[in-house]
Amino acid sequence: MKQLLNKPYAPTLALLWNLLLVWLLYQGCRLVYFAENADYLHYTADVFRGGLLFDTSAILYTNALYIVLQLLPLHWKENARYHRFCKWLFLVVNGLSVVVNLMDAVYFKYTMRRTTTTVFGEFQNEGNLGGIFLTEVFRHWYLVLLFVVFVFVLWRLYAVPRFRGKTIAYYVSCAVSLLLAVPLCVAGMRGGFTTAVRPITISNANQYVERPTDAALVLNTPFALIRTIGKDVFTVPRYFGTKAELEAVYTPIHRPSPNTQHPTPKNIIILIVESFGREYIGALNKDLEGGTYKGYTPCVDSLIAKSTTFRYSFCNGRKSIDGMPSILSSIPMFVEPFILTPSSMNDYTGLAGILGQEGYETAFFHGAENGSMGFQAFAQKTGFQRYYGRTEYEAARGTNDFDGTWAIWDEPFLQYYAEEMSRMHEPFMTAVFTASSHHPFKVPDGFPADNPTDRIEIHKCIRYTDRAIGRFFQTASRQPWFKNSIFVLTSDHTNMSNHAEYQSDLGGFCSPIIIFDPSAPTGQMVDKVAQQIDIMPTLLGLLGYQKPYFAFGIDVLNTPKDDTWAVNYLNGIYQYVRYGYVLQFDGVQTKAVYRLDDRLMKNNLKGKVALQQQMERQLKAIIQQYMERMKGNGLRIEN
Repeated sequence: MKQLLNKPYAPTLALLWNLLLVWLLYQGCRLVYFAENADYLHYTADVFRGGLLFDTSAILYTNALYIVLQLLPLHWKENARYHRFCKWLFLVVNGLSVVVNLMDAVYFKYTMRRTTTTVFGEFQNEGNLGGIFLTEVFRHWYLVLLFVVFVFVLWRLYAVPRFRGKTIAYYVSCAVSLLLAVPLCVAGMRGGFTTAVRPITISNANQYVERPTDAALVLNTPFALIRTIGKDVFTVPRYFGTKAELEAVYTPIHRPSPNTQHPTPKNIIILIVESFGREYIGALNKDLEGGTYKGYTPCVDSLIAKSTTFRYSFCNGRKSIDGMPSILSSIPMFVEPFILTPSSMNDYTGLAGILGQEGYETAFFHGAENGSMGFQAFAQKTGFQRYYGRTEYEAARGTNDFDGTWAIWDEPFLQYYAEEMSRMHEPFMTAVFTASSHHPFKVPDGFPADNPTDRIEIHKCIRYTDRAIGRFFQTASRQPWFKNSIFVLTSDHTNMSNHAEYQSDLGGFCSPIIIFDPSAPTGQMVDKVAQQIDIMPTLLGLLGYQKPYFAFGIDVLNTPKDDTWAVNYLNGIYQYVRYGYVLQFDGVQTKAVYRLDDRLMKNNLKGKVALQQQMERQLKAIIQQYMERMKGNGLRIEN
């Protein structure tokens, strides 16, 4: 190589060699990403092949300036100072690319996808990110070591061009190389040469995998960030030519049947429990581990014995900011979190706003810093009259109950929640968002952190939050408003898993939906499909609400079994659950169909299910309604 680099055309060879080094490091980062998440991902030849395409695009985007600087046909640039600058530019740019790839390997198991630019909006109000970052640095020290090794490889093996005199060959070779590099780089960034190839996007990764989850392994984080900068999130498809045709299949406008009964002014209390996936709940997994599974939630198990639950229940997103709109406003997450898109400025409301117009007193509780995750703004936007956060809690109870990272510990905050509701006028509607079952997975001093049944680090947090929920209901049961209340308990999303059934594309969305009415305890599991966006219309149905309203979900208790459904979005794929099947659709065509009882999603029945075409049509109607209403400010109906 040294002999080659001493040739007059060495700048081109040096450039190719250095870009090859970067390409190899991207492959190394992909292997690390896989190793960190091997329980969820599958590395195949197609993943490798697709990875080449996306890595090439990201490398050319991030190194575009470096490439131009190396190939400029100007002899005066061939000096030590210039090439020292180029080397440092190369090391910084590609070092940052390695950093975000390695960091995302840790973050994946919480989101099941590559990080996009919406992450900056998601955490823009958090003041504790430095501490969390340092914690993760110590916990994943081996990734820090790998970063050092990778950057050392770039530095040590970096090729510096050698220049000898002002020769015609030098100018010709650099000029020709630059002229060739421009179209080649454009094609590499776009993902191909043909005019039919539009710039590849995140969703293109699905053509190299059978499971949407694996698309994250095909991608790399620099590409995911670059491709989502300033992008229009919502694109309206034209599956249906007329509004009448579309609404005949699906409409989010609800018009309850006239009813002679007066609405029931019951209190509504919604507990949104951080990361409280269905997997952790023994009462909802009686067939798991051959029927021996006990779970980690004895208090919630006892609540389920008096409540209505559903055979299949799902969340509509994988982040906390997905859960809020889904649960409280019946708006699912498609493509990107609704709160972080321009459509969040649309005119819309939620359960609090609807009931507030009926004379309800409403309040939202979240023990984190006021403004955290944008929850306070969302609560106000959707009609909550008051907000109780860490500021209000510490003003009332002092500062000793902060967990040091995120929020007030669940147990004292849920007691505060119960006490504050006793100061409200009935009927009231409240929601609380807990925080303790969250990374970095700590429990308060005095709570048994070590338990032989725990298998992953979140389990101790689930046990603690379960105890907090149990004590909340003990306190609530002594309050005068208890019997006149309907409680709903769900999770914002799922989290870490140690069972293959909950690591599948659909299993990662399995959340509990528990409805408890102390005046009429049931203890029944309904053989229907339920999802977070069903919570608002179902509660309005239980209250006997008779005015038209907007919700993407349905009143699941008053809907026949075959008409219940669920939908979610994962790495460019829509998953639609209905009729005992789950259909995976990429926006153009069906990628897979599985039986709902095929919990590992092993047997793809695409083209073999008579209901496939009907399911496609229904899902297309949901997608088109969603996109049209996001773009056209159609998220509300005036009563």
